[in-house]
Amino acid sequence: MRALSIMQPWAWLIVHGYKPVENRKWPTSFRGPFLVHAGQKFDQAGYDVVRECYPEIQLPAPSEFPKGGIVGVATITDCVTRMNSSWFYGPYGFLLEDARPLPLVQFRGQLSFFDVPDKCLADPRAAHLTESAEVF
Repeated sequence: MRALSIMQPWAWLIVHGYKPVENRKWPTSFRGPFLVHAGQKFDQAGYDVVRECYPEIQLPAPSEFPKGGIVGVATITDCVTRMNSSWFYGPYGFLLEDARPLPLVQFRGQLSFFDVPDKCLADPRAAHLTESAEVF
C-alpha cells in the first residue's frame, strides 16, 4: 500500500479529521487510500500556529505525538490548486477523506509516495493495517 510521510502535528491533525488537505509543492495524479506516515521531525512553529488559530483543538503535548511510523489511513480524492479552507496554502492540495488514526507501526519514511511492502501489512503486529486496507 502507498504511504506518504507527513510531519507532526500535521499527520495527527489529518488522521483525527481536522485537516482535510495535505499541502505540497508538487501535484499528484494518485487517488485512493494511503497510509499516513509520521516523520521523525516535528514542526514546532506549525504546532504553535494551530494552538493559536484553533484553540478548540485539543492537541497533545509535542512529546506525545507518535513519530517514525504509520499513524493512520486516509483517502486522496483530488489534487487542487485552490480551496476555500484555512488549511490550504498550496501550491497544491491533496483533498482527503475517510481519515482515521491507527496504532503506531514503526516504519522508515521516504520522500514523496512510497510503498509499504505487503509483508509488513501481513505481519500480525500490523494486522490493523491490513484490516483498514480492506475497508477501501
